[in-house]
Amino acid sequence: MSVGVTLNNESSQISICYYQGADYTKLKPASECKPIEYPKPDDKVSFDILTSVALTGTNHNHDQPAHLTLLNDDVPVANNLTNYDGPEQRFCPAGVYEFVDLESGDGKRLQINAQNCIHCKTCDIKDPSQNINWVCPQGGQGPAYNGM
Repeated sequence: MSVGVTLNNESSQISICYYQGADYTKLKPASECKPIEYPKPDDKVSFDILTSVALTGTNHNHDQPAHLTLLNDDVPVANNLTNYDGPEQRFCPAGVYEFVDLESGDGKRLQINAQNCIHCKTCDIKDPSQNINWVCPQGGQGPAYNGM
């Protein structure tokens, strides 16, 4: 069960929402959804992905073991891209996942840009096939938001 809580101080109103089941089970197939056109970053309140990743201060050593792996390399294209239009390329706030063309030109594959990961675990929660294996990175480092 997931719980969402909203507190509005102006009207002293509290809202509580309960969701039964795991988050990834709520994802609808792409054929049942309309594409969302998000506004471009304004560089005041919203920023592009690379700027946002840099602001987290997350650091990965180049020689550390991979902390993001796939249980089955075929699932992202066979299931997630085919049925859900590759949600991992949208739900990750750091742009870690992207579908790229195969070198042969006859299909796509999921590329994991683990160096962008900000350790939010969204992929572990939202992947509809539960195929992404997220483990704590070596050293346990995470975001280091300066000035907060």
